[in-house]
Amino acid sequence: MSGIKLLIVDDERPARQKLRRLASADPDVGAVLEAADAPAAVELIRAESPDIVLLDVEMPGMDGFGVVEALDPAERPHVVFVTAYDQYALRAFDAHAVDYVLKPFDAERLARALARAKAAVAGRQDREARSRLERALDEVRRERPQRLERLLVEVDCRASLLPVEQVERFEAAKNYVTVHAGGARYRLRTTLDRLEERLDPAAFVRVHRSSIVRVDRVAELQPWSHGDYVIVLRGGERVRLSRRYRDRLEQFLP
Repeated sequence: MSGIKLLIVDDERPARQKLRRLASADPDVGAVLEAADAPAAVELIRAESPDIVLLDVEMPGMDGFGVVEALDPAERPHVVFVTAYDQYALRAFDAHAVDYVLKPFDAERLARALARAKAAVAGRQDREARSRLERALDEVRRERPQRLERLLVEVDCRASLLPVEQVERFEAAKNYVTVHAGGARYRLRTTLDRLEERLDPAAFVRVHRSSIVRVDRVAELQPWSHGDYVIVLRGGERVRLSRRYRDRLEQFLP
């Protein structure tokens, strides 16, 4: 196996340089790409389709899990997570044999991780490895709930971080969620249930099985029918409030 395309994602330049030096010593590694943040990582993965990504867990703005979640399953390369102290992640990866490299790392440990990733690239562990990655991500989400502060969205065909505080509402759209913010719309590949788990409940509230709104964007409630209401947002948008979720919003209203 030769000519493997490798992407290194880390916000610290010395860490990227060390990973590049050690990874380049592997005779099977060809091109080595670098990204210093989540948006750049997502763009490079989509544009270059690397075989393996050495992905830092902790990065400002959006962590390594956010990078993976921003990609469609078919776009996801084989991932080796790099972490300094994330014990929750280590337990999840150990349980499901998804590989990781713990900082500070050495040449021997990185070589073992690359060997496992190369086996996956060769197809010997492809389906199983991807399944383990999905299970590990689910476990990490449960173990380390973290309020969303930014969303990775596409702006003019480029990945960009959107502050969650700018969002007026989320709307379910089949296998995606449409984000409404500042008159613009963005599409995320996720579910409302998953978003609701990570949104600040003091700022966002579920008002319908297909809608979440930002509380401070609500201007008024108007009766509709059969106990349901229509929410009028400050920008004039109208969202249905179903009886099932009415009590969640009423606690925020005078």
